[in-house]
Amino acid sequence: MQLQRGIPYDFGQVKLLETALTHSSFVNENTDERDHNERLEFLGDAVLEICVSDELFQRFPDAREGTLTAMRSRLVNQEHLAELARHLGLDNCLLLGKGEEGQGGRSRASILSDTFEALLGAVFLDGGFEAARAAVRALFAGHWEKAEPRPKGRDNKSLLQEVTQRLFKAQPLYTLVGSGGPEHAKEFTVQLELPDGKSFTATGSSIKRAEQTAALAALQQYS
Repeated sequence: MQLQRGIPYDFGQVKLLETALTHSSFVNENTDERDHNERLEFLGDAVLEICVSDELFQRFPDAREGTLTAMRSRLVNQEHLAELARHLGLDNCLLLGKGEEGQGGRSRASILSDTFEALLGAVFLDGGFEAARAAVRALFAGHWEKAEPRPKGRDNKSLLQEVTQRLFKAQPLYTLVGSGGPEHAKEFTVQLELPDGKSFTATGSSIKRAEQTAALAALQQYS
């Protein structure tokens, strides 16, 4: 399977990987006895939390409990997990029902984040805790330090504005380019244009969240 070459783990039981990529809507619309990924997502959620908690605990020995909790939240929130899922190509490998597909499920952050967690649940079942921990370390490589809390009032958009003002004497431009999904789970897509011509696109459950995610992606270009 093409995806297996993109993740930092080789499955012995490929069926677990296939189950992790199967949404319940696909099973509901087909008559075969294939399992969907909800049970794996339940397990993977717990595996992800302990693995990320352990890694943060080891990396930041002076951080207090509240700080570690905030850092973990930045790493395992829905938008960030969906971003990691897209980077892995999970959105292209998902098995979705036609109805969910037609409603934009393949790009929905909630589905992608659940699939990411299901993948980790599958790794845990196939290879055990150490395999899951190694996979988490690899998948989050380059993201640990970025989870460190910033001083109040200096969010990603504020920091980016300071950077572009210093470098280009101009401000970044945010444009809402799309929205979709049901009313209870609506998602917004924002495009960020920098004064030097670079652009970044991000999706979030609100326009502000999408803008912050885009700003973070832009900041990483200057870190």
